[in-house]
Amino acid sequence: MFSKLATVVRAACTVALGAALLGPVAGAAQAQPGAPVLGGGSGIVIDDAFECTLTTVGYDGAGRLVGITAGHCGDPGAQVYAEADRGAGVVGRFVHSDPRLDYAVIQFQPGRVTPVNRVGNVTIAGIGGPAAFPMIVCKEGRTTGNTCGISWGDVFATNIETWSQMCVVEGDSGAPVVVGNQLVGMVNAYLAFACYGPEVGTNMTTIMDDLNGRNSIGSGFRPI
Repeated sequence: MFSKLATVVRAACTVALGAALLGPVAGAAQAQPGAPVLGGGSGIVIDDAFECTLTTVGYDGAGRLVGITAGHCGDPGAQVYAEADRGAGVVGRFVHSDPRLDYAVIQFQPGRVTPVNRVGNVTIAGIGGPAAFPMIVCKEGRTTGNTCGISWGDVFATNIETWSQMCVVEGDSGAPVVVGNQLVGMVNAYLAFACYGPEVGTNMTTIMDDLNGRNSIGSGFRPI
């Protein structure tokens, strides 16, 4: 359970990051041959109105291609477009969104996505445990690209989230947080000031435990 202070701070941060997702979205681009390429760090557009970042793409235990992103990016049923190839149309839909842990599951339509494990400067080879102080973590976001910083660890002893001194701004929600090539968390929010305030995000081990416990779409997830 969050402490009262941790809950208040996290709620304030999520509003700061999530509310700004309502900004204007660029016009649809010409569709390119082949399915859009998507992986952890790719930009996505939700319901033709909101921009976020994919945390990772992979297959669940039933062989379905799914993605993970921040929960405040969309509700179940929300449509997903690849930001880099809007002309390709809807490539998937949100099937689960958890407000407590702030993560969501996207199920992609068969044949509509080319999944990859590297976007920009981040490669995802597996899922690792939470980053502790003073480890260096990095993220790949659709807005600010690749940034790194020191991990402050689990500041409020929640066993759920990790804080870091890493630049994130609106649209980076859901961005993969890695130590080397291990996915350890996602970007959910920042405190006080964009890029300067500490970043806070849910640990991937926490997300995986919750996802596998649901025994539904996304359970048994493994990254590409």
